[in-house]
Amino acid sequence: MMGRQVGDQSQLFYLFNLERRVPRGHLLRLVNPVVTRILVDLRDELAAFYSDIGRPSIDPELMIRMLIVGYCYGIRSERRLCEEVELHLAYRWFCRLDLDDQVPDHSTFSVNRHGRFRDSDILRRVFEAVVRACMDAGLIKGEGFAVDASVIEANASRYHGKTPDEIDWSAPERQTRAAAEFLAGFDDEDLDAGRKPPKLVSPSDPCSAWTAKANKRVQFGYGINYLIDTAHAIIVDVEPTPARTYDEVASTRTMLDRTERRFGLKPKRLAADTAYGTGKFLGWLIGARIVPHIPVWDKSIREDGTLSRGDFHWDRRRGVYICPNGKVLHTTGKVHEGNTLRYRASKFDCEVCALKMQCCPKTPSRQIPRDVHEYARDVTRRLMRTKAFLKSRDERKRVEMRFAHLKTHHRFERMRLRGLSGARDEFLLAATVQNLKTLALRIFKPPPHQRYVAVA
Repeated sequence: MMGRQVGDQSQLFYLFNLERRVPRGHLLRLVNPVVTRILVDLRDELAAFYSDIGRPSIDPELMIRMLIVGYCYGIRSERRLCEEVELHLAYRWFCRLDLDDQVPDHSTFSVNRHGRFRDSDILRRVFEAVVRACMDAGLIKGEGFAVDASVIEANASRYHGKTPDEIDWSAPERQTRAAAEFLAGFDDEDLDAGRKPPKLVSPSDPCSAWTAKANKRVQFGYGINYLIDTAHAIIVDVEPTPARTYDEVASTRTMLDRTERRFGLKPKRLAADTAYGTGKFLGWLIGARIVPHIPVWDKSIREDGTLSRGDFHWDRRRGVYICPNGKVLHTTGKVHEGNTLRYRASKFDCEVCALKMQCCPKTPSRQIPRDVHEYARDVTRRLMRTKAFLKSRDERKRVEMRFAHLKTHHRFERMRLRGLSGARDEFLLAATVQNLKTLALRIFKPPPHQRYVAVA
């Protein structure tokens, strides 16, 4: 039976040890040694973020620890994060705050978060230090990598999109970091590459892209690009891009080059989905001596009943196509649209051919486009029939699971910061936390009776 509580049973003084209140198997206790070692190694670089004049600022180590807590437990709001650190004993312990220590005000934390590390590479240094810890623990084999991208909704209204010409970029409300990054990137890259300007941009976050890839709903978004080692799904690099397939594929070269430069890791094979199976990218991979386990992006098959390109024989020695009736298709060697050669049959051969209505009923002669990197596509087609390719196809699902966990367990479905620099900081923190959790749960395993705490 339960008795009634009577009287005031409170004590005047308490002997309280915060260290003893955090269970041995708690996730934050497991990742704390790694985080502490990393922050100690970065202490000299963090010294520049301490201020000796003006209003006291937030300790950069405290700020990084609080951000790790927020991204680890899906606390997306700065206000709520400060409240949770105020009340949660394990969060206080991880952030090295005693019971009497004051938690930063949410407004001060928000201001510091939006402007503190945006012009530095501190968060990337933290991410790379975690990757090295995973390498030291034997979680990275460096043999098979997988790459993929997922769309994260931008912090911008989907109802207020405008064409770039409609926006007055000199207006006071447009003098933002995100707008400056968009204009600088537009001048330096898009015009030089000959790419067309976006048809629709967000005035508040113009770096984001108008896309319908996420849940089939049209919105502004960013692409979070993960390059993982397939052995234990450790994220070895992350790169933000606008949510456009072209930019996502191009970012893979950046991540592969940076991974080799920073960690000395170069995969033997790379797995990806069909969006990465373009001739240009496959040619680059083969040139870099990385085996592409990627389905070829092939649109040469016709569905109108006429002959497809596969019905024509490619004579590699002569560099010509031969039609089913034995006639030769030549090319002038001119490259169209930057990556395509056009092979044409003689008009006189096609006019008298019995297969004309099945081959080119609407044109005087048959024309076949061929990618300048078609040799790489042919090599990849042969690889698609191997057992190793089928194995990589299954391993590629691990990068998709990373995105699923990010959105489900970490509640990362919408951006908090704006601009590519904001997306970079958010994606680096998300990848850092995911690697820390993998490192903790695979290496620093809690006791069996407390293991449930680590995955809470």
